[in-house]
Amino acid sequence: MYSASAQIGNWLGVEPPMTETAVLGIIERQLEPPVIQRLLDMGLSRDEVHSVIIPARTLQHRRSRRERLTVEESDRVIRALRVLSAAEGVYESRERALEWLRRTNPRLENRSPISLLKTDTGARIVEELLGQIDEGYFI
Repeated sequence: MYSASAQIGNWLGVEPPMTETAVLGIIERQLEPPVIQRLLDMGLSRDEVHSVIIPARTLQHRRSRRERLTVEESDRVIRALRVLSAAEGVYESRERALEWLRRTNPRLENRSPISLLKTDTGARIVEELLGQIDEGYFI
């Protein structure tokens, strides 16, 4: 978890969360809307962010009222970062990781891994598949 935690901390511009409790603290404090731009800068598309993290109109509303993301939206940001970090670890580059996340996968009923990140269960399935790929079970 250390490398993912360090990476997540770096991506968010915060102290790397070294425990799950620290991650929970980040989520419960609710992230600021500019974190969405960081996701875009990392290579996620607007459509992916709006589909997986926060709808465009909701984000616009949060920005106009200077509100933080909700706990649920903040959790989805962390979830996406955790999976992106794991995919980068397996594929050794962000470009290859994003390519894999976007490609439909027969093991996921021909859905793309990124489409499963809308739920915690979906993210765990993707993380499990990445673990299997890393261990050499599947490509």
